Amino acid sequence: MAALPRFEKKRLMGLITVLSFGLTSLFAVLELGVLIPATFVFGFLVLLPVVAILGEDFPLVEPADAAGTTAARSGSTHEDPVAALRNRYATGEIDEAEFERRLDRLLETEGLEETVDRGGSREREGGTSDLEAELESDSTSP
Repeated sequence: MAALPRFEKKRLMGLITVLSFGLTSLFAVLELGVLIPATFVFGFLVLLPVVAILGEDFPLVEPADAAGTTAARSGSTHEDPVAALRNRYATGEIDEAEFERRLDRLLETEGLEETVDRGGSREREGGTSDLEAELESDSTSP
């Protein structure tokens, strides 16, 4: 069974607002009668207040950490990739073979990350990047 997607509270409320307004407008254009007020009432007067009141207790809202920010499941956070992989394996999102394959790849690239500076270029042993070394060799050649 697949897990439900989780969203930041503000993002989920925005999604409900856009969908409610869009579907209400669509039903009005198509002249679908009873669906127009039903969609509006359910979206704006039921779902939005429920999400606002329940907050993190609502199943689709992602819990916030101690700092008040939400911890996204995507790679946009600075979560330990091995811990994230373990969580995916523990929840059954990936099987054992996939877990082993991804863990091996993570461990192989772990040393690579240490040699890459913030600008994205790899440092050479002398402390200069490949680009700097290339520029130095071009300037010294006649």
